[in-house]
Amino acid sequence: MASDVVAEEFTRTVEEEALHCVRCGLCLAVCPGYRESLDESDSPRARVALVRAVKEGLLEEPTEGFSNSFFRCLLCGACTFACPSGVAVDRILELTRGEMAGLSLLPPALAELDDRIAEYRNVSAEDNDGRLVWADNLPEPPTGLGKEKAEIAYFVGCVGSFFPRTYKVPQSLVQVFDRAGADYSLLGGAEWCCGYPLFLNGELDRARDMIKHNVEAVRAMGAKKVVTTCPSCFLFWKHTYPTVMGEEDLGLEVQHATEFLADLLEAGRVKLREMDETVTYHDPCDLGRKGGVTEAPRRILAQIPGLRLVEMAENRDSSHCCGGGGNLETFAPDVGQAVARSRIRQAADVGATTLVSACQQCERTLANAARAEKLRIRVKDITELVLEAME
Repeated sequence: MASDVVAEEFTRTVEEEALHCVRCGLCLAVCPGYRESLDESDSPRARVALVRAVKEGLLEEPTEGFSNSFFRCLLCGACTFACPSGVAVDRILELTRGEMAGLSLLPPALAELDDRIAEYRNVSAEDNDGRLVWADNLPEPPTGLGKEKAEIAYFVGCVGSFFPRTYKVPQSLVQVFDRAGADYSLLGGAEWCCGYPLFLNGELDRARDMIKHNVEAVRAMGAKKVVTTCPSCFLFWKHTYPTVMGEEDLGLEVQHATEFLADLLEAGRVKLREMDETVTYHDPCDLGRKGGVTEAPRRILAQIPGLRLVEMAENRDSSHCCGGGGNLETFAPDVGQAVARSRIRQAADVGATTLVSACQQCERTLANAARAEKLRIRVKDITELVLEAME
């Protein structure tokens, strides 16, 4: 069963939030999953109605089908942002996932993912000591390798550490760090999964040891700041870690790499060359809508001479999801792929030659979508773009 604390919050949230849903349907217009399927059962409104039906005794105990409908959601948060009644739809969905996990109704593929993370300390079921393999192909070893004490702890995250396609993201950031003379360190095998995938599957309790370990590892190096290129790691470190640790302030400044780079460039610590390129920027859900960081990436782009930024209609808080969230890549990849293809078409429609994002997962999903749609548009992480402009 779910913990008493989760059960209590679940009941309270349903009573205080779900009952305020007026079924206006505005959430359908922004839900990326619903927009692809046009199936009411894939909508936030339907999911809230299901929760209310169980709470009010109109439905019997939840079934596997009931549970699966909640795990087919990207948890992008667009529904909450758009709700005119102010209903915290995303929190209802998160808590319902927790209830389903507590009732042993977690889909098998996601249960297996959680077991892998718990055993291997990463999403890839690889030797966790291999987290720094991406550093092997750099022209010079990063100065942060093996450093026991540093001002900045660079928390790379599982995707950047274990997915070869995204190695360019940490490779680019450490080269920028080194050229700017930043005092940073890499945790390597001492870095464990941040725990966010477990949270998305409703199993926050299983992430507690990982959270505690990561905080202690960073504190052991005397760091004052945690910088991450992964929006999910950033969101979880900044907004959930203090709660789990029972501390209002961890004594650590948590920054996404875009915030660090924006400050770095505006301070004139590195020089950038002119780039004749038309780009559009894709706001990752966890960084922009959920994390509140929308302007730092645009401040970076504004510092690159000659670069032209064209905005997609859905940007900043109303950004369209890349399709890579909610652990759907593991459970329902077809949904995520359809959403990603819609987003990459939006980038092509505004005439961009390059789509820039600030998330390893966004880069993976949108690059795949560009190939699937046969579009001549490049997909880059903003750290890669900054490094290119320095060379």
